[in-house]
Amino acid sequence: MQRLTVAKTSLRPRVVFSGIQPTGVPHLGNYVGALRQWVNLQRDEQASTRLIYSIVDLHAITVPQQPETLRQRKRQVLAALLAIGLDPERCTIFYQSSVPAHSELMWILACTASVGYLSRMTQWKSKLSLASSSTLENRSVGSRLKLGLFSYPVLQAADILVHRATHVPVGHDQQQHLEFARECVTNFNHAYGSHLVHPETIVSPAQRIMSLTEPTSKMSKSHEAQRSRILITDSPQDIRSKIATALTDSTPGISYDPAARPGISNLLEIFSVFDTEGRSPAQLAQAYADASPKIFKEAVADALLTGLQGIRDRYLDLSANDLYLDKIEQHGARKAQQSAKETMDIVKTAVGL
Repeated sequence: MQRLTVAKTSLRPRVVFSGIQPTGVPHLGNYVGALRQWVNLQRDEQASTRLIYSIVDLHAITVPQQPETLRQRKRQVLAALLAIGLDPERCTIFYQSSVPAHSELMWILACTASVGYLSRMTQWKSKLSLASSSTLENRSVGSRLKLGLFSYPVLQAADILVHRATHVPVGHDQQQHLEFARECVTNFNHAYGSHLVHPETIVSPAQRIMSLTEPTSKMSKSHEAQRSRILITDSPQDIRSKIATALTDSTPGISYDPAARPGISNLLEIFSVFDTEGRSPAQLAQAYADASPKIFKEAVADALLTGLQGIRDRYLDLSANDLYLDKIEQHGARKAQQSAKETMDIVKTAVGL
């Protein structure tokens, strides 16, 4: 019996799953940290590998959302995913809320998930701007924390497990959530038998892209200054302007030292990602060691514009075609529903539902 289980595991197809919050047009940090890797997986993975990408709109409502804004941002993200080069025939692209099995499996997983484990997670604390040492016993926590935000990791685990994902691309700050998903697998399989799959991590090799105005903080849409971030659909003029005004320092020359020179080092990281010669930040620092900040920033902008070429135009075309976007999402949702049904049939039988 043990041999049979091993044989089945070895024949299990490789499935990659990842999700993105519907916060509107992705910024450069989103693209470098995750989305570009999604596109590359289409080329790097074998044809038999299933690639499943979800716009996780149910996760978005763990914090207050204006309905019309949420609908608009979902479409913006969908258009952006297609504009960067995701192929809807090669990938499954869908809204999370289009596949009810995600929520259904979340409830089943919640019945074996540990509240103690969840209470130690950092997501709900950071969303509420609480200290990492905060606990559920704190009176101020209880009055502000909503169940949806607290149980966010259970839904995130369900997103992965309902498609029997074997691999999950994650950023450096998301590995805790994948560990929790594995914990959910262990708890469920212990209670009902070995039915769910332990997912493995695919860590992005890219460094985090930092804010252009506060280079010690990562690039984010929550920052009040629009110049702090570059959207992948920004015009060439806006990109050049934002790079030109990026915060650096008064030290002469160009050198790579993230601790002492975070602004210059962040621009070197961006340059390295899009450098056609594949040079590292340190190598680029050597090549531009004697350059003025103006010349260096122009070179960074040139490389960035080359790397993002075509995305803006494709995005604008796609955004103007609502019927096409609806068709693509519905196509992806049907594929995702079938994928999830296969898992839920197994899970329901195991649980006795």
